[in-house]
Amino acid sequence: MRANIFFLYGATVLIWGTTWLGIKFQLGGVDPMASVLYRFMAAAMILMLYCKLVGLRMRFQLKDHVFMVLQGLLLFSVNYWIIYLASVHLTSGLVAVIFSSIVFMNMLNGAVLMGSPIRFSVLLGGIIGVAGIVFVFWSEISAFSFSDKAATGVVLAALSTYMASLGNIISARHQKNDLPVIQTNAFAMAYGVVIMGIITIASGKEFGFDISLAYVGSLIYLSVFGTVIAFGCYLKLIGKIGADRAAYATMLFPIVALVISTFFEDYQWSAHNIIGMVLVLMGNLLVINKKALQMRGSK
Repeated sequence: MRANIFFLYGATVLIWGTTWLGIKFQLGGVDPMASVLYRFMAAAMILMLYCKLVGLRMRFQLKDHVFMVLQGLLLFSVNYWIIYLASVHLTSGLVAVIFSSIVFMNMLNGAVLMGSPIRFSVLLGGIIGVAGIVFVFWSEISAFSFSDKAATGVVLAALSTYMASLGNIISARHQKNDLPVIQTNAFAMAYGVVIMGIITIASGKEFGFDISLAYVGSLIYLSVFGTVIAFGCYLKLIGKIGADRAAYATMLFPIVALVISTFFEDYQWSAHNIIGMVLVLMGNLLVINKKALQMRGSK
């Protein structure tokens, strides 16, 4: 069972740590909101088709569908739109620092909404991890100048992170009630697509499309690996080790991205980067440890 947890954790980190490559190929002629819509539309269709072919149960109670709609809104649509708005005013490093606070948000929301315990090891590991992320992006943070636009970006990034945290807790609720991750993700993504489509139309965005190999290829990668597989692994991880511990994976994404950038973009590491990476890894050892896996691995 521990091997299964390590696989889910590793797959989540490695896939989401590489999605920035795919996102780079999505930027250009197609509006980002439309690209996000296409990504989740393809993912929802893939999951629905898989459920149909395999014969998975697709009938759920109305109250469960209500929570799936909320999950779609919080995790698969509006939060992505808001984080894009935040990115207009903030650097990617600052967004990463703010998003890393999802560890604490999951901890608090889990305690309030699910009655989950607040674990000291996760709290301490989260503090060390956030400090590490700050060190990793120190050059961007030190150059930060607080203005009205920057303040707006910070608020939007925090709001998006909190929404994602609530989406995590809803998935934990699904699994606590023995609802399967694959089917609930399929419905939640489909609902998210409808919500995102309404927002895109209301915002006056154009539904353009790029038939180039780079755009289509990156869209397939983001839909299949970055959405269907990564979200499936991550949300299953929440059910196995808790939303607080699973959320620590988000702090490892920037580390993976920088390592890949070292090879593909000749990224130069500084002392701050190295110190930050060490701190993030130290925090990870506190959060994902042998005792934690023994306590939750039997689920």
